[in-house]
Amino acid sequence: MKKTITGALVGATMIAGTASAQQTIEMTSSFPQNLPILGTAALDFVAKMNGISEEVEFEHFDPGKLVPTLEALDAVSNGSVDSAYATSGYWQGKLNSASLFAAVPFGPEAGEFLGWILYDDGAKYWQQMYDDNGYNVKTLPCGIIAPETSGWFKKEINTVEDLKGLNMRFFGLGAKVMDKLGVSTSLLGASDIFPALERGAIDATEFSMPKIDARLGFHKIAKYNYFPGWHQPSTLFELIINKDVYEGLGEKAQNQIETACLANITTNLAEGEATNFAAMVENTEKNGVTIKRWSPEILDAFQSNWNEVAAELAADDPFFKEVWDDLQEYRAGYKVWSQIYLPRD
Repeated sequence: MKKTITGALVGATMIAGTASAQQTIEMTSSFPQNLPILGTAALDFVAKMNGISEEVEFEHFDPGKLVPTLEALDAVSNGSVDSAYATSGYWQGKLNSASLFAAVPFGPEAGEFLGWILYDDGAKYWQQMYDDNGYNVKTLPCGIIAPETSGWFKKEINTVEDLKGLNMRFFGLGAKVMDKLGVSTSLLGASDIFPALERGAIDATEFSMPKIDARLGFHKIAKYNYFPGWHQPSTLFELIINKDVYEGLGEKAQNQIETACLANITTNLAEGEATNFAAMVENTEKNGVTIKRWSPEILDAFQSNWNEVAAELAADDPFFKEVWDDLQEYRAGYKVWSQIYLPRD
């Protein structure tokens, strides 16, 4: 009996030792947890990771609890925060190439984008961008959504001239296109957009997909919702981890993080595809929203101005040019496949 008790105590001590050895990684999210698809994706990743790992446990924090959304990259790099679930497009003001790993105007849709990231050169360049600019982070693709809406407007837009003089919340490289067209753009976090619309600080906004935008209530103020989302045909999300923290983990834990992120990409994409049509129906039937499609002339203006923006960035930034050329080469090859199996308008 004494041996049994002693063995039990030893076993309990070993279990306690294992539990105490588990490392907690604090993770700030760029999106509040009550936001469908975007916010819940960060929670889903944490649940997936904590469900498979006995070595590492992630702890989720909403934007602002540890650090403001747009300060997350610096915070993770300097070690004041362990990790962040975000989109690299939020760092566009710091890094010209950041949105090439988030959302590319008139760029790849989800399947094509993931192909470039996971099986071509995308992931290599994504990490190189941070390394070359002195950011002490490890990045992993950890979510993706299909096209967004093109924006919510308080008045109908019939010509390119109607855009001039508007103040608009806009994301990433698409904002540079809108700037060329005479729109004054600003990047606001999710919780700041509705108040800005309400008090008239902005006249229009884009943010995300219909299901997500519905939660933020844009339809209460801006009744014209435009498609297609030319500026974000798909949007990638990343998990960035302080590199010292990441390299201090065992290989098994690193593999578990990567696995949880890849699983998160699947569920994130599927949730968006499954839930947006209902939000669009509710917008038109209950919320008084008019869904509009951009005219060919306005879409042509967006695309021609985007081509100018891309050429200017490539001329000024050798790394942007290297990544842009690589993506264009990949897309040219992808067309051999896509134009046969999935013809598009």
